[in-house]
Formats: sequence, structure tokens, C-alpha cells
Amino acid sequence: MAKSKKQQVYIVGSKGIPANYGGFETFVEKLTAGQKNKNIQYHVSSRFDNSDLSRNNARFDHNGADVFSIKVPNIGPAQAIVYDYQSLKKAINISTQNNDDSPIFYVLANRIGPFAKKFARQIHKIGGKFYLNPDGHEWARAKWPKPVRKYWKYSEKKMVQNADLIIADNPEIEKYIQKEYAEFKPNTTYIAYGTDVKKSVLTREDKKVRDWFSSKGIKENNYFLVVGRFVPENNYETMIREFVKSKSSKDFVLITNVKKDKFYNRLIETTHFDKDPRVKFVGTVYDQELLKYIRQNAFAYIHGHEVGGTNPSLLEALSMTRLNLLINVSFNRAVAKNGALYWSKDSGDLEKLINKSSEFNSEDIAKYTTAAVGRVESEFTWENIIDKYEKRFVL
Repeated sequence: MAKSKKQQVYIVGSKGIPANYGGFETFVEKLTAGQKNKNIQYHVSSRFDNSDLSRNNARFDHNGADVFSIKVPNIGPAQAIVYDYQSLKKAINISTQNNDDSPIFYVLANRIGPFAKKFARQIHKIGGKFYLNPDGHEWARAKWPKPVRKYWKYSEKKMVQNADLIIADNPEIEKYIQKEYAEFKPNTTYIAYGTDVKKSVLTREDKKVRDWFSSKGIKENNYFLVVGRFVPENNYETMIREFVKSKSSKDFVLITNVKKDKFYNRLIETTHFDKDPRVKFVGTVYDQELLKYIRQNAFAYIHGHEVGGTNPSLLEALSMTRLNLLINVSFNRAVAKNGALYWSKDSGDLEKLINKSSEFNSEDIAKYTTAAVGRVESEFTWENIIDKYEKRFVL
């Protein structure tokens, strides 16, 4: 087979495109949809159950990318490891069959560390490069039992050791990789995650908007907002406890995939939020235009994510919400800088910030809005991110 003159880039580790939700999925969707350099040909692995397209086609085209479907058994948390393994194996096979010249294999997340050396050897044998996005500190997530956390840490080490280039989406992650794995002399760079800066097409009068707000008993500009997965490391306990203690007359709206499980019951015991009518768990919102409108019309956004790199919901908040109150960790400071206010987990700290910010006038708020939007427009637009990736991908 004649070699293509295009740079072949294989992306492994997202659930696939078309994207339904999720950070890596959105990244691959935006990267392929916004492609500017036509000398790059993307190949993307997709889980069999990601879409009707992947269920019904072994290979298909989406956004000009060649998408290949991978079917793996539903074996619980290990499914993601098997999926990445099978995806990278398939990608190397396709590349070998196509007789690619200097292909790049970009693996998202550190799930297949025990096999990294083997895969790196195969990639180098065909003249390719192994790139890695290490994501955040998966090994630090409270949801994992200790043996699983040990696996994630070991897997991260092996992935970093064998990668030709590590692309961190947060400068603090890049610093961590350089320090933690100095013995391997890792080759790293920083390219941020991106976000959409266009405001919602919906208006206050739209039926969809009015139906949602009336059904939840919420009014525009009269609520603090949280958007994120319902997991302990996103600090729901601290955020709810501190809000319940606050004097704010506004509501506390939580958009999350809440399950009435042990974690939920523990929150009731520790915060007694069930006795506070201001606290409103409103479920998930998958309609992106409606979610944008909800963000734009919040009084303020509270961000409790402390594990990971550049969190997508933080970028969306900085882009859309006038005032942002972030947990004070290095990842968040690196992203928002002076475009937000910061709180610690110390008892009373967030409560004071909620009380203080509730009294802000429009000038106080505008100062933070301008700084936050400036941060996003200078560093986190998808156009900017795509440009940086394309420069890295053309060898």
C-alpha cells in the first residue's frame, strides 16, 4: 500500500466520538471538528456502546476522522483498562497495515501502564511516537479502594517512563511529572484543555428555560451553583456544610448525578441539608444551551474539585459565570489566577466567603468577571488549543 503523505495521529483513551459527555470525549470532538491543518489524518478509538454509529459500524467517518469501534465485555472498573489495551493494539495494527510514515499514538490517561513498555516497543518498531496525556491524579481519588489507587500510581509511573512526549493540560501537572519522575527525564509540554466561549442562544423568555426554573423553584441571579460529578473528592460535604451555616438568602443549586447512596446519606448526617430548603439537588442537565444559561444566570459558582488538572467545568464557569469561588489548590489557581476568589477546607472559610460575596455590588462582581473571561480568552479557547496540538502533531 502506498504511504499517505498526511501525518497519521491515533487517539486512544476517550469513549469515542460523536461525544456524548466527558472531558476527553469533548476534547477529541473539538479537536477533529475544528481541524485546521488538513495534513493531519486523525484515527479515533470508540467504545462499541458509545453511539449507534459505533454499534453498527466497525469503522466510520466522523468530523473527517477515521473512527474504529472496540467491543469489550462489561467487567466493571477493569473494562476501561481492557478497552484502552484493545484500542491501542488495534491502532498499531491499522497503522502497520497502512504502512504509515512516523505515526503518532496519543493515549489519554494512565490506565495501561503495565503494558506501556510492550506497546512503546511496538510503536518504535514501526517508526512511531508514543504521546501521553496523564490527566489528573487518578490515584488520589477517594472513590478508589487502596489496591486500585496503588495500581493507578504504578500505571502512571510506567506510562510516564515509556512515553516519548507527555502533554499535561495544567502547568501544575507538568511540574508534578517533572519532579515525581525526574529519574526518567520526561519530555513534557503544557497544552490546556479548552472551552466554548459563546453565550447561550436561550433567553429568559424561552419555554425550556421557564419550565426548568419554575419546576426547580429557582430564580435567575438568586442562586449559588455547583456542577460536577457526585464524588467525595469534589468536596460536596464542605460546600454543603458551609452553605448551610451561611446567612445567604440565595439558593444552593447542585447539578450532579446524585445517587441516594451511602455518600448521600452521610451528607445528610453531617450537614443536615435536608432541613434547609435553600439546598436543591436538581439532577443533571445534558442540554448544553440550557446548562450555559443556568451558569450565566447564577449569582456565583462554587468549585470544589481538588484532584486533577484543568477541570472542564471550571473553564465553563470562568467563561460563563460572573463570580467564581474556588477551592484553593494549585491546579485551580494556575487556571483562574486573579479571576476568582479562593477558599480552604478549614471550617468557616467558605461560609465567610459566601456571606461576603452575597453582599458584593455589581462593580465588585464585574472586576472578577472581566479577569475570568480574560483568562479564558487568552489561554483556553478551543481555537487556541487546536492550534497548539496541530503544531505538536506535525513532525
